[in-house]
Amino acid sequence: MEVSKQELEYPQKLLNYMDGFLISKTMFAACELGVFDLLLEEGGPLSSSAIAERLGTSADGMDRLLAACVGLQLLEVEEHQGEVLYSNTDLSQTYLTKESPRTLYYSVAYYSQTIYHCFAYLTDAIREGTNQYQRAFGISSKELFDSLYRSEEEMLKFMQLMNSIWNICGKDVVTAFDLSTFTNIFDLGGCTGAIAKECISAYPQSRVTVYDLPKVLEMAGKHFVSPDEKRIAFHEGDFFKDPIPDADLYILARIIHDWTEDRSLELLSRVYKACKPGSGVLLVEALLNEDRRGPITTQLYSLNMLVQTEGKERMPSEYVKLLESAGFKDVQIRRTGKIYDVILGRK
Repeated sequence: MEVSKQELEYPQKLLNYMDGFLISKTMFAACELGVFDLLLEEGGPLSSSAIAERLGTSADGMDRLLAACVGLQLLEVEEHQGEVLYSNTDLSQTYLTKESPRTLYYSVAYYSQTIYHCFAYLTDAIREGTNQYQRAFGISSKELFDSLYRSEEEMLKFMQLMNSIWNICGKDVVTAFDLSTFTNIFDLGGCTGAIAKECISAYPQSRVTVYDLPKVLEMAGKHFVSPDEKRIAFHEGDFFKDPIPDADLYILARIIHDWTEDRSLELLSRVYKACKPGSGVLLVEALLNEDRRGPITTQLYSLNMLVQTEGKERMPSEYVKLLESAGFKDVQIRRTGKIYDVILGRK
């Protein structure tokens, strides 16, 4: 790509990239301190000093943070009777407050408390080809994951994180293909049941079973799936070890990208073996472009898989190869125009 003379004289794009983590941490800090939640609870604008006092921060630090949030269009600012007052924008109120039904707060917290620290060792991850939990947290990725199950509070935070992205992408991934012919659906690793709820909303004739570990299902039933919802069932199991029951369709949403080629093929082969002729598997993943030119979000996600897991993000052709190697035929791809896309294979 040819670079303009103006860009060479003043490289605005590079300066913006350098500021990227400053922008992220500013938003993260405002969320963690509770700025957006406080303004929502107040129901009206507040001064910088009032916000600082209510949240227990320095007045100067809060004043600078609020100013930066205005610049990022996360807060509105107005002057009233000589006092400067701040309030949420529609964007921050909808996505950055904890109680919003479309909140991304828990994703923001995970980025700040986990991904940010792992990315500090991205150079090491690239040199070594391994995740960086040991350097970032002093424990292995398995030990960190296991720690999520040691208290209900920590486990709930993790599940809220897993749930939050489907607030903005869930409907799109379950309607990218017409799944109405699949009436008995198993969501493998379905966690909170968010995809299951989108499925039964889009396809009223379907019944969806969330297949996951016992502790996960206990929390899902307690916090995420209404006991009155008769079309969502739970099935305890480890999909690498335990039997996979009969179904018309198996959904694996953000599962395959966690694993190596061998482990991914092992799992897909187990699913294929459980399939009846005519049944299928639906993968929900962030897809890279075949020309390697994007999407940038997915390319960054692939680096995140490097610093955190054994897996990676893949191109459509790579998923097709995995599915066909497991035995699936007539593999089709659908782009949703959002973060996550879908791949459907049939037996």
